[in-house]
Amino acid sequence: MPKEKVTRKTKGRGVERKKKDPNAPKRGLSAYMFFANDNREKVREDNPGISFGQVGKMLGERWKALNDTDRRPYEEKAAADKKRYEDEKASYQAAAEEDEESS
Repeated sequence: MPKEKVTRKTKGRGVERKKKDPNAPKRGLSAYMFFANDNREKVREDNPGISFGQVGKMLGERWKALNDTDRRPYEEKAAADKKRYEDEKASYQAAAEEDEESS
């Protein structure tokens, strides 16, 4: 006697997300992202014809190989960018609250 196939129906409804405001401030970059932005072109020059994924792997290896003193400038940039984001976010939220109160 063959087993019956059981199929489950899924609802077509997903979780509705709030649309992101294009005027909202952008998040701060991490120390690694500052490092990657500075070194991406050099990796491409050293390895012509390298794939996108391989560039990421090489950047990751170089980041892991950095000591604390070499990482410090990137961490300082990341801290400054985080502060910028928090300041912009606070002023953005204050402006949004004012708009809510006035309407």
